[in-house]
Amino acid sequence: MKKININIILILLVILIMMSPFFFNKTAEYGGSDGEAEAEITKIDPDYEPWFTPIYEPKSGEIESLLFTLQGCIGTGIIAYVIGVSRGKKKAQTDADD
Repeated sequence: MKKININIILILLVILIMMSPFFFNKTAEYGGSDGEAEAEITKIDPDYEPWFTPIYEPKSGEIESLLFTLQGCIGTGIIAYVIGVSRGKKKAQTDADD
């Protein structure tokens, strides 16, 4: 089997695994962990005061999701760049040795 076919099959499997909770549990609410943690802390200690407040509070959940996704993309880009540079240096060194 060609390498491209294996990659396509693996990508489809990852998508299937990621989407399966939405098919098996259609009535569930999928929310973030921040709100859940805040609710549990309030149950344990109703007088709890947060240590600090956010510097910037987005006006809507969509903007908050966008910023969170952007942060993840930037981090992924940095990691991919570092891996690419290290592989490029290693390849250049092996080519120079030959």
